[in-house]
Amino acid sequence: MKFRESLFWDTKPEKIDFKKNATYVIERVMDFGRDDEVKWLWNYYDKSLLKKVVEQSRALRPETKALWTLLLKTA
Repeated sequence: MKFRESLFWDTKPEKIDFKKNATYVIERVMDFGRDDEVKWLWNYYDKSLLKKVVEQSRALRPETKALWTLLLKTA
């Protein structure tokens, strides 16, 4: 997946390791991702990891956390 530089404004997107930096990537895409980026996230990462990030994140906006909590209840 080729991400927008504006999504990862504090680093170079091509240097991100999607496994090693999973929490960072998940938080950014959940908070600021476009439809295609969110679809990639949904298909790329295991739902249990997404749930864990949502539960433990201190970076996600409250409204993002609430939305993803609901979306992941049925996943």
